[in-house]
Amino acid sequence: MYTIADLPAPLDPARHQRLLECETATIGHFREEGFIDPEIRCQLDEVRVAGVAVTLSLPPGDGTLLNHAMRLLRPGDVLVIDRQGDRRHACWGGVLTEVGSRLGLAGVIIDGTATDLATLRAKRFPVWSRGVSSLTTKLADQGGAMNLPVSVGGVVVSAGDVVLADENGVVVLPPSEVDAVIDHTLELQRQEERILERLAQGECLPDISGASAMVENRLTPSN
Repeated sequence: MYTIADLPAPLDPARHQRLLECETATIGHFREEGFIDPEIRCQLDEVRVAGVAVTLSLPPGDGTLLNHAMRLLRPGDVLVIDRQGDRRHACWGGVLTEVGSRLGLAGVIIDGTATDLATLRAKRFPVWSRGVSSLTTKLADQGGAMNLPVSVGGVVVSAGDVVLADENGVVVLPPSEVDAVIDHTLELQRQEERILERLAQGECLPDISGASAMVENRLTPSN
C-alpha cells in the first residue's frame, strides 16, 4: 500500500534567504536537537541548502514511490528519504539527479546510499547520504509513504519541518522555532567575526571566551 499526504507549505522567501546566511556548525554551538547523524554526509563541497522537508519512507530495495514523487515535488523542496534500514541499495542516481535538477529541488537527504557520484558532482546537485553503492533499488511496487513522519539519521522529520544543510551536516528545525534560531545564529556569527578581529590584535582566546576564568574558578589545589 501507498500513503501520500498533502505537500507542506513552501518556505517563505525572506526566511529562506536569511536561513542561507546561517551555518549549521554555528547552530551546533547552542542547540542539541535536530542534528542528523554525521555519517550522512554531503557528496559535494561548498554547498548550503534550505527548504521545507518533503518526506519519503521507502521499503528496502524499492524505489517505486520515489519515482512517482518526481511528478509531485516542487522547486525549493528538500527531499528527506527514510530507507527503513536499507544501506545497500542506492535509491538516487544519475537519472534522478537530472530530474531533480530540472525540478529545482533544493537537495536530497538520504538515510542510505546514492550512486552515480560523477553525475552528482558534474551537475552540482546537493545530495547527503551514507555513501555510494552500485547496487540500486528497483521498481518493486512494495508500497511506502510520502509526507508522513520519518526517522532519518536519528531524527524524526515531519513534512513541513525546515531543513538547513551544508558540508558540515544537516539540522532539522520545527517551523515555530526557525526565526529565533536564525536570529541567534546570525548574532553568533557576528560575534565570531569580532573574536577573530581580537585574535588578530594579539588577544588570547580563553581570555576572550572566559574559559580560563571558568577553569581557574574551579581549579583544585595541587597540594
